[in-house]
Amino acid sequence: MLRILMVNKFLYPNGGSETYIFKLGEELTRMGHEVQYFGMEHEGRIVGNRAESYTSNMDFHTGKLQKLLYPFKIIYSAEARRKLRRVLNDFEPNIVHLNNFNFQLTPSIIYEIRAFDKKNKKKTALIYTAHDYQWVCPNHMLRIPESGELCMRCVKGSFGNCTKYRCIHNSKVKSILGAVEGVLYSKLKTYRYVDMVVCPSEFMNRVLSNNPILKEKTITLHNFIEKEEADINNDVKKDYVLYFGRYAEEKGINTLLEVCKKLKEIPFIFAGNGPLEEKVNEVENVENRGFLSGRELEQVIREARFIVFPSEWYENCPFSVMESQMYGTPVLGADIGGTPELIRKNVTGELFESGNEEALRAGIKKLWDDRMACREYAENCRSIVFDTTQEYCRKLVEIYCLKEK
Repeated sequence: MLRILMVNKFLYPNGGSETYIFKLGEELTRMGHEVQYFGMEHEGRIVGNRAESYTSNMDFHTGKLQKLLYPFKIIYSAEARRKLRRVLNDFEPNIVHLNNFNFQLTPSIIYEIRAFDKKNKKKTALIYTAHDYQWVCPNHMLRIPESGELCMRCVKGSFGNCTKYRCIHNSKVKSILGAVEGVLYSKLKTYRYVDMVVCPSEFMNRVLSNNPILKEKTITLHNFIEKEEADINNDVKKDYVLYFGRYAEEKGINTLLEVCKKLKEIPFIFAGNGPLEEKVNEVENVENRGFLSGRELEQVIREARFIVFPSEWYENCPFSVMESQMYGTPVLGADIGGTPELIRKNVTGELFESGNEEALRAGIKKLWDDRMACREYAENCRSIVFDTTQEYCRKLVEIYCLKEK
């Protein structure tokens, strides 16, 4: 039996990394391992540790940055080290599995883990799942928010570019802090203490490998997804193209809306919300269903002729692309980031050049006019295989055991 400590800044449902750690924790526990969690305290916290030790709640993206000591806590947290020490001493984990921790828990916790090892003359396997590009890009997106430009300037350690281009919320203060954090831990070579970096896409693997410290530590494990049991013979396709997700610029919404206006004969359904919702509502042949989840979302995905995924940033391993194919619906996806790794071109969907309005228009028109291809792709989708949580955890435990030795 392994004792596994999951580390993540948020311990309540907040996003993809939280869903990931909760699912892993459930499955690893079912497999007979003991799992505890460390992160920030919050009224919505749903997992924890036996020592009941958590850091105080912090938000890097609020006006609280004006507080005198706040910037220093974002870069290095003595509190996080102290609170983690209690958990380590009580739980004595074999494995510490890091997830999102920069800016709130800070990389200072890595030093605490290795100090614990030195004190106890042992070796704790330290695994990190990279949910974004944080370790090589202070704003974690490889994208300049003000201009929308895709950017690789920092991946080899030139973190001053974060300040130059105001990469964090277009704020000079926040961008300086992000750059300082990146420079500090790069100079200290802090991440050399991590044994393995799990990358959810080959694209992320290649990006992180630009950092010489990480180059020999990365492994690719695409995200898991639960296969839904359903009577596929009852799936009836309807005449619409679906976009579901966030209504935001980096998701390619502006480009997609311009294409929708030029394809008036094609009905589109959008399911989601976000800052560009007003623009979505202005397009005549777009029906905005708003945010959907559960069975409602499943149904609208299953019934779509095909899904369009027009992202204009380096998506890592987009769950929506996996989910669409799992439900038997082909995907027309942007050829960027980890997306093309999930779509079997001309088998379960097609690809187009990200950000290219004409290529997107041509791709939608081609698939819409070719019902036979859509039916064939849909049938192929039903046989596609992604790892389930169980399969993923079996692979993860192999990594744990390898690095524990």
